Amino acid sequence: LSQSSLYAMSAPSSRVRQQDLREFARRADQAEEILATIQAQIDYLSTVPSAPPAEHVPHSHVEEVEDLLLKELDDQKAIDSRDFARKYDLTANDVYGAMNALEAEHYIVGQKKTTEPKTVVSAEGLKFIENGSPEALLFNLLTATETAIDSVPRTGILSDDKMLTVAKNKACKNGWIKIDKKRKIITKLQSSVQDEIKEQLVAIQSSNDVSIFPAKVIKELKTRKLLTSKTEKYFVITRGASYSTQRKEQVKDITLDVIDKFLDVDKNEWTGPEIKPLNLNALGQTICHGALHPLMKMRHEMRRILLDMGFEEMQTNRYVESSFWNFDALFQPQQHPARDAHDTFFLDQPAESDISSKYKDYMQRVKKTHTSGGYGSIGWRYDWKESEAKKNLLRTHTTAISSRTLFRLAQIKPFKPSKFFSIDRVFRNESIDATHLAEFHQVEGFIADYDLTLGHLLGVIGEFFKRIGIPNVRFKPAYNPYTEPSMEIFGWSTERNDWIEVGNSGVFRPEMLEPMGLPSNVKVIAWGLGLERPCMIATGVKDIRELFGPRVDIQMVKKFPIVRYDQLKEATDKKKEEKGYKDM
Repeated sequence: LSQSSLYAMSAPSSRVRQQDLREFARRADQAEEILATIQAQIDYLSTVPSAPPAEHVPHSHVEEVEDLLLKELDDQKAIDSRDFARKYDLTANDVYGAMNALEAEHYIVGQKKTTEPKTVVSAEGLKFIENGSPEALLFNLLTATETAIDSVPRTGILSDDKMLTVAKNKACKNGWIKIDKKRKIITKLQSSVQDEIKEQLVAIQSSNDVSIFPAKVIKELKTRKLLTSKTEKYFVITRGASYSTQRKEQVKDITLDVIDKFLDVDKNEWTGPEIKPLNLNALGQTICHGALHPLMKMRHEMRRILLDMGFEEMQTNRYVESSFWNFDALFQPQQHPARDAHDTFFLDQPAESDISSKYKDYMQRVKKTHTSGGYGSIGWRYDWKESEAKKNLLRTHTTAISSRTLFRLAQIKPFKPSKFFSIDRVFRNESIDATHLAEFHQVEGFIADYDLTLGHLLGVIGEFFKRIGIPNVRFKPAYNPYTEPSMEIFGWSTERNDWIEVGNSGVFRPEMLEPMGLPSNVKVIAWGLGLERPCMIATGVKDIRELFGPRVDIQMVKKFPIVRYDQLKEATDKKKEEKGYKDM
């Protein structure tokens, strides 16, 4: 390599190191600034006269603070919570805890008060007290009469671009400097300046009084957010209806030992102290627990409904499927757009499945049906390739499971009518948006029996959707390669006040069924739907990514109720639904 090329390779890393050093220096300046602010506050507090020594009382227990409060009220009609806390060296939480306990049992009454707003130096103002105002700091950093703007040291509060802009504007307004924007030069107009802003803030901080300056000065400091209004909240405590200098002894926790100690079984009398009133409506402590996702709750309920309807569940533990079972066995041609890589996830390893050795005869029948037809069909008339059928993929629909199940049914002689369903994940190479995911759940069911018709399909679909809470459905003719006739299913949504697509259905074609070995008069009606769409309606989620994926709200998962499709809706919702159905 040439020397120039080596320099070109090393230059970027050098620039990165310089950037890192600048970032380190900036953070070091910020740390120094924070420490300086804290030190300024410590220095100020050291100048404040110390309060008289307080009567030190150990206050590790709320009961001790309660006793002190009751005794104080014995001598005074009203107590200021601030004075009480200072007298006994208590924190606000100590006082409020004792107050809440006593007020709940009507020993005391606490009236909340708020002091008048008081103007004090803000956190930004404390920075100015420590470092000086930015305009004065900028002026003092200009060592020459003329200084390039880019060469001004960026230290302290001037490391912030916004603060540097304020410094330049204020210094120009005060007549301290002049900026030539064309030449990018700062010219000093004074030999020295007085930092009046810092002096004003120091005076206000030490005197705790803003009236020492004219209103115009205070307005300017407030405009620059160097002063802020502060209020203090406190309580005026007075005697309650049940006031006493001492709390009555009460049994707070009822245990078996307490009952044995104070209950006279022979006389059926309570011999112990008064039992503290129990709030039986109080909620128990929240328990940290896991929760089923709404999709899983809905899946469980759909599974129960299908089992109640007499369906058997298919084995769905096969995410990776061959193109043969996913497409070819369904009489879907190999040149179909759904089989392109931009619609399907194909596997690189293992890339193929060994189908021909186990299903050789069946594969030949499928090949013949695709190329030249049969069973009353002319086929797709193309050169069917075994290599395409062997390709492995992530299943694009649960119909791949149905095709395997139907093939196994065809091998059982004589044929036995059956009903099967499946609920599991499928995968599509789709762009993710508010209504589409690359991974989602599909519910599918089919019935195989002699001489089934489209009327049977309509009846079964209507009953199924009625049980899952969508009583009003309608159908629209559609096209699927493996069903004829085919129908899209639409359900009425009261949320959107419109019909939305909820599923697909049809009658499996003879070209799919008869090569498997099923009798010619056996018909198979089937339907399928996504699990996410009904779940979106149930949860009120508008974006599917908030239901399934990294945007899911864990609180929504924990609070989502048990899915019960058989619960009746409110009368108003039913009226809306019926009206919408009639209008359509």
